[in-house]
Amino acid sequence: MDDIKKIAKSLAIAFAGAIIAILIYSKFEKNSSASTAQEKTPSQFTNYSAPPPSPQAQLPDLTQAAEKSVHAVVHITTKMKSQGGAANENQLFDFFFGPRGNNMPRGYNQEPDYSMGAGSGVIINAEGYIVTNNHVIEQADNIEVVLNDNRKFTAKVIGRDPNTDIALIKIDAKDLTYLTWGNSETLKLGEWVLAVGNPFNLTSTVTAGIVSAKSRSIGIISGQLPLESFIQTDAAVNPGNSGGALVNASGELVGVNSAIASKTGSYSGYSFAVPASIARKVVEDLKQFGEVQRALLGVEIRNVDDNLAHSEHLGKIEGVYVSKTTEEGAARQAGIKAADVIIAVNGNLVNTVAQLQEQIAKYRPGDKVNLSVKREGAMKQFTVTLRNTKGNTAIVKESFAILGGDFGPISSKDKERLKIDEGIQILNLTKGKLKDAGVKIGFIITDMNKMPISSVEDIKRVLSQASNKKPILVEGIYPSGEWTYYVFKLEE
Repeated sequence: MDDIKKIAKSLAIAFAGAIIAILIYSKFEKNSSASTAQEKTPSQFTNYSAPPPSPQAQLPDLTQAAEKSVHAVVHITTKMKSQGGAANENQLFDFFFGPRGNNMPRGYNQEPDYSMGAGSGVIINAEGYIVTNNHVIEQADNIEVVLNDNRKFTAKVIGRDPNTDIALIKIDAKDLTYLTWGNSETLKLGEWVLAVGNPFNLTSTVTAGIVSAKSRSIGIISGQLPLESFIQTDAAVNPGNSGGALVNASGELVGVNSAIASKTGSYSGYSFAVPASIARKVVEDLKQFGEVQRALLGVEIRNVDDNLAHSEHLGKIEGVYVSKTTEEGAARQAGIKAADVIIAVNGNLVNTVAQLQEQIAKYRPGDKVNLSVKREGAMKQFTVTLRNTKGNTAIVKESFAILGGDFGPISSKDKERLKIDEGIQILNLTKGKLKDAGVKIGFIITDMNKMPISSVEDIKRVLSQASNKKPILVEGIYPSGEWTYYVFKLEE
């Protein structure tokens, strides 16, 4: 009997263990199935197939663009006369000769003080033409260009445009490495670009960033007809970068670096470049005409915002609003009226004043453009013949050219012999204002309108500030030692 009880007890324990094992296994299988389903579900509904590539793998290869650019970007150093000097601070000196020595006797050799400046430039053809910023070379009496291989050249100014902050200079060199112009209008937000220049005199510096915005106006250009439509990037730009290259991943010149947004004077996150669409046209005008051929619509315009759209019942926030058309201006002559909204120029949409100005800046006086205009909710098309700053369609001739002369520097020996500090000599005369006034070849111009002259750029500066209807006073000396002066008007 005891043996039977032991066997029954053992069977009961075994049976109970089997039941427990089955229950545990069943629960484990259920949990395992649930876990597997949970892991498979995302792949079925998110189309997830593989981990994304690392950010580094997505970056473009900028090495070739950088290598090409550094050989085409130059370091520019300038020397300019200071506005003041030790002699000018002497009260006794001022008592006899007036402020800044305006009444000094001829031949008095006062040693001028000089200040130095620096910036960057971009070689744009093999013959030595270099684009830079106007503010880099504007007041310079001497411009030195240092290439990436450390060769040095003295540059001459071909022309400059304060309205866009672009200038063109040239060095006497051949077979130079240069950058080709790219299409700045096709740049996209987020596209990678390189800024190449010489910040803080650190030559051949390359930084990278993306295009942060386009057609940006920041109110820093102080010309008579300022044109701002900057490319904004986050590529690091610092003092000394001005005039340097903004290039795309293909190594094409898409902008000329000009400014930074900063409260400290150093890079704070944003930099601005004149787009190639503007810079290239300015350079071509300066090279061909000596002066920018600015085309004008003859309108006063403003951006369309929510308040304007509601108050003028414009419906949609788009285009550029025409506040006023100027009398005899190109727009009025074509039929455009106040309260019209310009939507596009030759099919290119414009939604800000800067965008419209950038589109018109590509053309010269006499060119025709097609404007898409919204008037009282209806779309209309107008063909506008653009005009120049004088209100006609002619190419504007550089005031300097009408002088009719070729000029050259004065040797140190002649300066010493004639007891003059500066001047520029007339080497040849053609038909023009100088010849009509009786000036002879060899005459040395020392002053124009009481401003000292030591370079062609000084003459251009005086003429740009002079009124066409007021007399120009030219003073100087002949090699014989005879002092004389001439007076003429730019326009009769």
